[in-house]
Amino acid sequence: MSLMPSRLLTLVLASACAAACSKSETAQARGRDDAPKPVKVERVREEAVHRSVDIVGTLSAVDEVTVSSEAEGRVSKLLADLGDRVHAGQALLELDREKLQYAVEQQRAALARALAKFGAADSQHLPPFEKTPDVQRAQAELVQAKQGFERADQLHRRQLVPKQTLDDAQATLQAKQAGYDASLQNAKNLRADIDASEATLKLAERQLRDAEIRAPFDGYIQKRLVSLGEYVKVQTPVMSVVRVNPLKVTAEIPERMAPWIKTGQSVELHVDAYPDKTITGKVSRISPAVNTATRAFSFEALVPNDDALLKPGTFARVHVASGKIDQVLTLSYSALQYRYGVNRVFVVNGDRLNARELKIGERLGDRIEIVGGVKAGETIAVSDVEKLVDGAKVSVKQNAE
Repeated sequence: MSLMPSRLLTLVLASACAAACSKSETAQARGRDDAPKPVKVERVREEAVHRSVDIVGTLSAVDEVTVSSEAEGRVSKLLADLGDRVHAGQALLELDREKLQYAVEQQRAALARALAKFGAADSQHLPPFEKTPDVQRAQAELVQAKQGFERADQLHRRQLVPKQTLDDAQATLQAKQAGYDASLQNAKNLRADIDASEATLKLAERQLRDAEIRAPFDGYIQKRLVSLGEYVKVQTPVMSVVRVNPLKVTAEIPERMAPWIKTGQSVELHVDAYPDKTITGKVSRISPAVNTATRAFSFEALVPNDDALLKPGTFARVHVASGKIDQVLTLSYSALQYRYGVNRVFVVNGDRLNARELKIGERLGDRIEIVGGVKAGETIAVSDVEKLVDGAKVSVKQNAE
């Protein structure tokens, strides 16, 4: 029976010690909670911002053409193929030239025959119509007939020859005059034949040259559309040639930026193939009308591509700086806390934090444009933002600015 009181006393003492320890730990925890959290701060700044826009555009060739045949024949030589670099005037392929060469020789013979009839050695030294052989002969006969008629007329007046002799001389003169006129007209016809033969010869020579299909400009072969031995007709596509220097980037700018984008201003591009390389171009063309579907207007910028590193058809991220300057409020981007679709910051009021929801605008490097929620000059916590809560007690450790 004497053991019971001692055990009861031991339990009471143990309970008292446990209660004392619990109160001590609670007090220490409360002390830790009441301790101010050190934070870095900065003030909301008002800054002048040059407006810019980042968009996605497409690189394309300034010149891209499908070369077609201007002659008819069988492909006898392939002189360029996919990916080859070609220069303006360089032969891409040749058609069979045999029949075309025969046509040229035939027209040269026809021209030579017409020149021979006209009495000329070549088409560059053609004599006047009056100096052609047929006209000169007809002129000589006409002069002789005139002299004969004049003698007959004199003799008839002296009654030394009958009237019939005078009539015969007059008829001969008229015949020779008609012959002269005919030879002169024939000379004109021969001259026309020479001109026609020259034109036909030039056409035949052009067709012979067209059998060699050439590149219209410096570029690369994008596609070959015919094979060796294939028979092609006039206007048959044979190769696709693309000029890659310069390229052009096509994109659309929001209509609100329309007054601030000008021809000649610089743009910056980045492509996935060279992510660390900044490529500079210049705005070359701007559409005068807004696309009603996208509420944006399209523009083109020329992009140098001397090394042919950029490829037509690839996407490019385009940064366009405008001439528009706005006065805006800004904060460090690190000051934002994002929760459930809402951006907010913590304004330092004395030693307490006050959470504010923000309306934000454009990202400005490591800063963000503030559209609403805070005022210029207010002090904002910028360190350990993800761990901050509304109403927390803080102390300013260091000014971030």
